[in-house]
Amino acid sequence: MSASHETTHCPFDFSTALEFDPSLTHQMGDSTPTRIRLEYGDADAWLVTSFDGVKQVVTDQRFSRAGIIGEDYPRMTPEPIVSPESVNVMDPPVSTRVRKLASQAFTQPQVDGLRHRIVALADRVLDDMEKQGPPADLVAHLSETLPRHTILDLLGIERAEWPRMQESVQRLLILGPGGKEAAAQAKTELTDYFAGLVAKRRVDPGEDLISMMAAARDGEEQLDDRELAVMTLTLTLSGQDTATCQISDIAYLLLTRPQLMDYARKHPERLTDVLHEMLRYIPFRKGVGIPRVALEDVELDGVKIRKGDYVHVSYLTANRDPNRYPDPHTIDFSRPNRPHMTFGWGGHRCIAVPLAMAELEIAVGRLLERFPSLKLAVPAEEVRWDDETIRRFPLSLPVAW
Repeated sequence: MSASHETTHCPFDFSTALEFDPSLTHQMGDSTPTRIRLEYGDADAWLVTSFDGVKQVVTDQRFSRAGIIGEDYPRMTPEPIVSPESVNVMDPPVSTRVRKLASQAFTQPQVDGLRHRIVALADRVLDDMEKQGPPADLVAHLSETLPRHTILDLLGIERAEWPRMQESVQRLLILGPGGKEAAAQAKTELTDYFAGLVAKRRVDPGEDLISMMAAARDGEEQLDDRELAVMTLTLTLSGQDTATCQISDIAYLLLTRPQLMDYARKHPERLTDVLHEMLRYIPFRKGVGIPRVALEDVELDGVKIRKGDYVHVSYLTANRDPNRYPDPHTIDFSRPNRPHMTFGWGGHRCIAVPLAMAELEIAVGRLLERFPSLKLAVPAEEVRWDDETIRRFPLSLPVAW
């Protein structure tokens, strides 16, 4: 049955502000999975766009992420971003064990205990912005700096190492074909660096996330050194670049839609709900992420997916599914709070959500509190957007107050 479906070539390179990718809108028009071809990889893939369809794929163990390792799977980047040992490409029960252990460092009580450190880091970067005076670039001062400082501070990494880490992380996220060797080398360097750090923390634990994950136990089970090093790399990557994009994208929406800014200022007690509705709405990335492979024939929304077929899901289209979110292309702060897929779903939902939300609440909350007259210092159409990586975010946000 796969053969009779027409394949659409999808570069997924749309990067106009925070508008929704028209090619994804087109794919959403189909209620059944469609066939797509990405820039890299030696096979086509199915694309599942509906909320319920995505939910089925990501919770059904007949679809495997581990099965893509070593394969030239359909993807958007020349070098696979994900490390073969990452929890992102494990299946249950292996992933369940690693997630259960690592997530002990990110429980709500653990994160609440770290909030004061994030507030101090946020106030420090906002002090710097205030000292410099307007116009200032909100991306450079807050969005890029706070997530980087937060994850490196919470991992207990020496400040002197921060610039080197940043440079390696950047090399890992480039889209173009020229970046392949540099990305592979950066991944090796970072993993080796973290392996050394893990060994140190085993002997001399501190008040940091690596020490917390190293101390995690589930009966006899604990994370080994290699698992800890890879998990630290995963956190460093996702902890920085997703938070940077989200802070920038949320700030852009607030700065360019006065009614949103007005609501957020007047209802600080509803900040968490306000952030969740914006996270649902924002197309935070281009296209699709890591696919799964079917371990057997599976019937899905009237389509037969064959054993060995690749399946991609779109969290972006799931977040805009009108069957779940009436009038999905509107930001509506009075919308009943229904969990969205921006942090993933099921067995691969981000384990650090409590930390991510704390960071967003503090970044946006402190920004609005400290700069009551904040406004964009250039016309919205002059804001420049990233078109080199898989992310969607403004490269700079000049603001005045």
